Amino acid sequence: QVQLVESGGGLVQPGGSLRLSCTASGSIFSTNVMGWYRQAPGKQRELVALISRIGITNYADSVKGRFTISRDNAKREMYLQMNSLKPEDTAVYYCKAEIIKSGGYYPSDYWGQGTQVTVSS
Repeated sequence: QVQLVESGGGLVQPGGSLRLSCTASGSIFSTNVMGWYRQAPGKQRELVALISRIGITNYADSVKGRFTISRDNAKREMYLQMNSLKPEDTAVYYCKAEIIKSGGYYPSDYWGQGTQVTVSS
């Protein structure tokens, strides 16, 4: 089985910073594209940032210049450094990974449970 475990969410004041982490574990052959998504109440889940195995990144316009996505392939970990946080960043943040399971033939998307990020005074 494959599991994604997230950490680092919490309450922070506007202008503050948080660092989210996501660790993939289980029977994994390879972990391909990974990304962070977020969902605010009453809104659809949206892409925050993506990162390929070799470090190519893509960011939503709303977070460019403020957020940085990174990964450590050896540790099967992914991170999201969030700086200059705004109230509109408040959402549940989800980790997603495209993974080929051991003995598998094709990749599937796996999701973490989500972690709450609240930006408020």
